[in-house]
Amino acid sequence: MQATAINNAACKVQVPVAGKTTQQRRAVAAQAAKPSVARSSFLFGQKAAVKATSVSRKNSNERRAVKTTAAAAAEVATTEQTAFDCINTIRFLAIDAVEKANSGHPGLPMGCAPMTYVIFNEMMKFNPKNPYFFNRDRFVLSAGHGCMLHYAMLHLTGYDSVPTEALSSFRQWGSNCPGHPENFVTPGVEVTTGPLGQGIANAVGLAVAESHLAARFNKEDISVVDHYTYCIVGDGCNMEGISAEAASLAGHWGLEKLIVLYDDNNISIDGHCEISFTEDVVAKYESMGWHTQHVEDGNTDLDSIRKAIEVAKATKGKPSLIKVTTLIGYGSPNKANSHAVHGAALGASEVQATRDNLNWEHEPFVVPPAVKEMMDCTARGAEAEAEWEKTVAEYCEKYPEDGASFKALIAGELPEDWEKSLPVFTEEDAGDATRIHSQTMLNVLAPVVDGLVGGSADLAPSNMTLMKMFGDYQRGNDAPSPGGPEERNIRYGVREHAMGAIANGLGLHLSGLVSYCATFFIFTDYMRSAMRMAALSEIGTLFVMTHDSIGLGEDGPTHQPIEHIASFRAMPNMLMMRPGDGNETAGAYAVAVANRKRPTTMALSRQKMPNLPTTSIAGTKKGAYTVLECEGAPQVIIMGTGSELNFAYDAGKELQAEGVKARVVSMPCWELFEEQSAEYKEEVFPAACRARVSIEAGSTFGWQKFTGSDGIAIGVDTFGASAPGPVLYEKFGISKEAVVTAAKSLL
Repeated sequence: MQATAINNAACKVQVPVAGKTTQQRRAVAAQAAKPSVARSSFLFGQKAAVKATSVSRKNSNERRAVKTTAAAAAEVATTEQTAFDCINTIRFLAIDAVEKANSGHPGLPMGCAPMTYVIFNEMMKFNPKNPYFFNRDRFVLSAGHGCMLHYAMLHLTGYDSVPTEALSSFRQWGSNCPGHPENFVTPGVEVTTGPLGQGIANAVGLAVAESHLAARFNKEDISVVDHYTYCIVGDGCNMEGISAEAASLAGHWGLEKLIVLYDDNNISIDGHCEISFTEDVVAKYESMGWHTQHVEDGNTDLDSIRKAIEVAKATKGKPSLIKVTTLIGYGSPNKANSHAVHGAALGASEVQATRDNLNWEHEPFVVPPAVKEMMDCTARGAEAEAEWEKTVAEYCEKYPEDGASFKALIAGELPEDWEKSLPVFTEEDAGDATRIHSQTMLNVLAPVVDGLVGGSADLAPSNMTLMKMFGDYQRGNDAPSPGGPEERNIRYGVREHAMGAIANGLGLHLSGLVSYCATFFIFTDYMRSAMRMAALSEIGTLFVMTHDSIGLGEDGPTHQPIEHIASFRAMPNMLMMRPGDGNETAGAYAVAVANRKRPTTMALSRQKMPNLPTTSIAGTKKGAYTVLECEGAPQVIIMGTGSELNFAYDAGKELQAEGVKARVVSMPCWELFEEQSAEYKEEVFPAACRARVSIEAGSTFGWQKFTGSDGIAIGVDTFGASAPGPVLYEKFGISKEAVVTAAKSLL
């Protein structure tokens, strides 16, 4: 099917006529890009002249009526003129910032300025003086390289986070305007984008959060959750596979309050997209259940952009894609519609040529007073927030119990004593795989932690991640499977990359949702970018990863993680947890749920292991702690994690029985241990004891930090093999006996 196009003259939706190709239209636009504002004024002047000529032929009453019409037309012309001044202000703030930094991407802001002006100035609900107003509409610039577009909008609409000094220090040390949007740096930026496609997947997560909370709390007579998520994507975002994964889920879930505007400028870094990207993007989205439209002139046709967004907002049961055909670098006489304007400053001469072309007489970073007045959303935003607060007060009066729950949730408050719901295990309790213990934790936390939501990438029966008292998050009554948007189990399907980014978006909604997602640990290879973005974005997503070693057995080396634990330990702001039994799994969840500004990756076993008598939640929180002590100073220290902890423990017991002063230390989380005091670290690992052995069924990379140059790290530094798990442990030397032998060799 063909996307609908918006016809500005008729102001109605119609099928675009055959004739010019998109490339031909771009060529016309490139030719016509010379002073669009002047051309607009000229057309308004022509209309006024026609009206004035006709006046002489009418009687006095008619003349008065026509004068009134002419005055109204003049007012419209003035408003439209100011609108184009606003758009050119956006363009030149981006041009000037990139030029001063001599670094950045001016082309996208120059092309996307009209659609973004309409979104922020006419469509979105937000309060620039309170960037975290709950019921605000969310905006995501998935094409994050064009971030000066976003910074310009924040500056012009009244956000205190982006003053002129920040714009003029774009991409410099300490600036609030970094080289890509960063939510932890710039209030008003909802999510961190840069790796293409992450943003649209985050936007899907934001829209899921809205639909879920609306379904849970809104009543027939009153709504406290009611906002849209707007997202701008580029050709690069649509090339990345994550966008298709996320769009597929958005269509399946019917996220009707997600509106994506596709900047169809046909340019990538290599050149025109024809060299590598010729698919029908609109048809692809349509096939995934999206409502689609096409604005053929995104450069000057503001009415069509407005109409398309209004149609999208009125569409029910489907997310919306609006293809907006634009000219990258609009207004630049020599670089528009070329890759030269994509990722580099225009250069002084081209900046001046663009100023001349668009009749822009203002100095760099100057905002004309009329533009400032027209774009400042402070009063409008304060009014919107006050109206919502009034609605919440009314809601709480009518529905006090739900009102209290809603306010506590969006405040990010965890219930008092929530951690007490976590079970404690003794050595008499039957041992089990830590993935099974993880399921226990999720199901004891689910009724206590009201915001816990999440699911698996088509592996719930293996990851053990279902919350049994809840159904599946689905779009509602017309969903192909049972469930509804109020439910808390999310079925992500085989879409690991999008899953990670959507899970991040759920947390970045900042409404108290504690988001988790799950797959086999090996498949973090598919979602590493999303996991890194969680760490960078300071959002506490729980990554529940099972089948964490060669212990998974017969599936073989394609499914057996080796280097993965070491790689996540190397990732800044990521907590890498590998619990060794039930108590440590409880401790891992205690840590993960409490940490709302850093994500946690849990590596959980397929195979069973015993519960040790000395493990604890408190010890797990310290990252490393003694689970088997000896009398006096230790002669040897043995370290273990996860399913190998019991080997370390049993080896320590055997050595002690032979008279060796052996201490055994569990190390479920290196990062937490590194945060402990120097005194505690010395208490656990006294410097005087240089005989140290570690055991972990994964890469030995990094263990020398704790074993020292004199110690021995037992692990797996090759790919695994296909065989039963116990056989693999034997063949790779992962055993109690190997630990005892290594320890004795150091004495």
